[in-house]
Amino acid sequence: MKETLEYYYGIDVNTIDEQDGKYHFKLNNEDFFFVYYNRGIDELDDIIGVNNEMIKKGIDVHKILLNRNNSYLTTLNGYNYMLFSVSNLKEEYDIFDMVSISEKLMVTDARSKLYRNNWGELWASKIDYFEYQVRELAYEKSVIKDSFSYYIGLAEVAISYVNNTNFSYGNSFAPRLVLSHRRVFYPNYKLNYLNPLSFIFDMEVRDIAEYIKAMFFKEDFDYSFDELSSFLKIRPMNVYEYQMLFARLLYPTYYFDLYESIMNKDTDEEELVKVIKRVDEFELFLKKTYLEISKYAKIEKIDFLIEER
Repeated sequence: MKETLEYYYGIDVNTIDEQDGKYHFKLNNEDFFFVYYNRGIDELDDIIGVNNEMIKKGIDVHKILLNRNNSYLTTLNGYNYMLFSVSNLKEEYDIFDMVSISEKLMVTDARSKLYRNNWGELWASKIDYFEYQVRELAYEKSVIKDSFSYYIGLAEVAISYVNNTNFSYGNSFAPRLVLSHRRVFYPNYKLNYLNPLSFIFDMEVRDIAEYIKAMFFKEDFDYSFDELSSFLKIRPMNVYEYQMLFARLLYPTYYFDLYESIMNKDTDEEELVKVIKRVDEFELFLKKTYLEISKYAKIEKIDFLIEER
């Protein structure tokens, strides 16, 4: 890897750390990451455009470096990679950081390749494929087989919730489309946050919901609920935004991400067991969240969560 960096970027470093396919090194007090380009080639121009616009606005996003061929992508063994420099960023980002950044860059029609706001269609297509996979390929995955139906059911409830939320983009009540991330992690370190390879345009509540779900499975119940409750107290939304926030909390991204990783043989099934063990606790979290949101807006009731059992 040292030879690659020297040849393509003219960078000479002594020490390079590798973790999960990401190469990291320091140079002149800056962090550099050489990472696999995991987006479509047709999205590249929009990603570069968004990143450059953020830099012009004075926002400390990752700087994407050109190689010796004046290209943002470097091809190694048939795979494309990208080099970032990361400086002046906080070590960790929270829910309030995400909202403040999203307000800096609104959606434009010219960047439609980065839109991810058609949740109902995307989720329905994804679970159709997952159901096919489980029927055909997951016959040896006992943990997946035993838990899959529950999470498919939860996803279908989320899809129904989205489809029952009637608004049209462009009217004054529709959730705003802002700079968002494909995935939000907790803790949300600087490599993950403001990473151009994660940039999309979606509803502001996407990052909020994904952050809270990620926090729930890393922290305890009270910590994650208190974080969301504090946020809701100071961040007013309209009824559509509250409804879509709850829909996103309902959708089990945390399960399906692990499922895909297991099917790709990158993760052991035991990681899924940790999530499944907290299913009752997460249902209680959803119930409390529904009641908390109901203080601010009347949103659709989910009978299986709210009814006493």
